[in-house]
Amino acid sequence: MSNNIKDNIKKKSTWIRGLYMLLFSFLYTIAVGVLFAMVLFQFILKLLTGDTNERLRKLGQGIGTYIYQIIQFLSFNSEVHPYPFGAWPKGEPKASKKTEIGDPKTDKD
Repeated sequence: MSNNIKDNIKKKSTWIRGLYMLLFSFLYTIAVGVLFAMVLFQFILKLLTGDTNERLRKLGQGIGTYIYQIIQFLSFNSEVHPYPFGAWPKGEPKASKKTEIGDPKTDKD
């Protein structure tokens, strides 16, 4: 093994991120379960009353944004730790600050 690979394996920050990734994978599973239960409840509510619950819609948006933030963190597209280490998301997800592949501003031939 080259020295570079050994140094990379020994990086404490990478191992700490790995532990955060395990935690957020677990929280992702819980969030998806809660979202599924909420969707089912909203559907039943719509069938029975003809309307949905505004507070549950806002909660659903928050959970959806939270799931997005977790996926961004797990896929290394964000270094920001989602809730409970950051604030609970409000509203729609914010666009990633990383540039996308094929961005003319960053592509150099």
